[in-house]
Amino acid sequence: MANIQSLDPTASPLDYYGWELRRQREAHGLRQGQLGEIIFCTGSLVGQIETTRKVPTRDFSERVDAALGTDGLFSRLVGLVLRSQLPTWFQPYAEMEAKAAYISTYQAQLVYGLLQTEGYARAVLDVEHLGNVDEMVAARMERQRILQRDQPPALWVVLDEAALLREIGGRDVMRRQLAHLLTFAADPWVQIQVLPLATGQHTGMMGTFTLLRFDADPDLFYMDGYDRGHMTASPEVIKERSFGYARLQASALSPEDSVRLITRVMEERYAAPHCNEQR
Repeated sequence: MANIQSLDPTASPLDYYGWELRRQREAHGLRQGQLGEIIFCTGSLVGQIETTRKVPTRDFSERVDAALGTDGLFSRLVGLVLRSQLPTWFQPYAEMEAKAAYISTYQAQLVYGLLQTEGYARAVLDVEHLGNVDEMVAARMERQRILQRDQPPALWVVLDEAALLREIGGRDVMRRQLAHLLTFAADPWVQIQVLPLATGQHTGMMGTFTLLRFDADPDLFYMDGYDRGHMTASPEVIKERSFGYARLQASALSPEDSVRLITRVMEERYAAPHCNEQR
């Protein structure tokens, strides 16, 4: 547990956030409980964030900015804080993902992180029971903010049908997740194709991978494993994987047929219990 008097603001984004929160609060002559009342939380929570025992949320940060008139300072800092909660080996990829102009990914088992609902992400991340699931879920939700930009990256996802059939978090979580995927059908910058199980062997059998393209930097290939990621700008790898991805797109259902399949799986496999009873 961090001691507020000895907190080093240079140690990490979280330490800097806590140090700056305390500094700004005291500059406004507020006790922790008083600030908590203003932003509708407990003084204990304010204290825990100041001492790095709790990771701030974006909502908390926006409330603090409004209460202290800090011109978006904490709303900007929280992005760095949440990104720092990602696994160390994954952070370089997340940084490049946030800069990409075009993302194309094949997902063999799970829905892509940028398209996951909070409930689905929580179920996935809770498998290892690491004790910091709240922080990891918040970090994953923060990653998704790149899709809300005025100029978001173009995102093309080839999703194996197995990911639709694998029940993650229970039937309700899956129903909400598939419904969420359907909301992207009208998004001009997101395309989702489902690769049917009937396809048989295909160029994605090596596993999940992602290609990132940039406006001014070399393309990147990324593939993650259990506890590490592999990222390369090798022209040979980029050429091979880009061609392989094009073949995956050709083998997958069209975006329109993918919408119909996702809808059918959602309605037939994950229908609410009362819906089944009425049939």
